[in-house]
Amino acid sequence: MRLSELSGKEIVDYKKAERLGVLGHTDLEFNDKTGQINALVIPTGKWLRKQTGEIRVPWHHIRTIGADMIILEVSEE
Repeated sequence: MRLSELSGKEIVDYKKAERLGVLGHTDLEFNDKTGQINALVIPTGKWLRKQTGEIRVPWHHIRTIGADMIILEVSEE
């Protein structure tokens, strides 16, 4: 899967049945040596307001990548 195919997908935590946001091009954390994606970085807060923080979700927490959304299992930490 290409990076451009991930962009624009809704991110959903299935345990909480909660929409976390929409993934953009810059919302990923990469391994500098291998180029693999380590984590999704999801900004918190409203897009009209300043960003108040972020949620970092390791790649292994992704359960399914569908046509329109990415389903996660976010730990309670």
